[in-house]
Amino acid sequence: MSADPKDRLAKMANEIAAFFATQPAAEALPGMVQHLRDFWTPKMRADFLELAAAGGRELSPLASKAAAALRPSTAGKR
Repeated sequence: MSADPKDRLAKMANEIAAFFATQPAAEALPGMVQHLRDFWTPKMRADFLELAAAGGRELSPLASKAAAALRPSTAGKR
């Protein structure tokens, strides 16, 4: 097993995505995002976003979409 904590986060995110992928399509992404908000620490979420921003090739499509949905919005900020 890799010593890189981000590899572990990718594995965890993909496992969560695999669960939510079994849900109806309209519920999968919001369910995964809410799960990450509810159960992952801010540090875990920040590392996950960093992993996704770096390409996130190891992330499943749903995990990648969840990362995009978790990114803070820059709308209205200057």
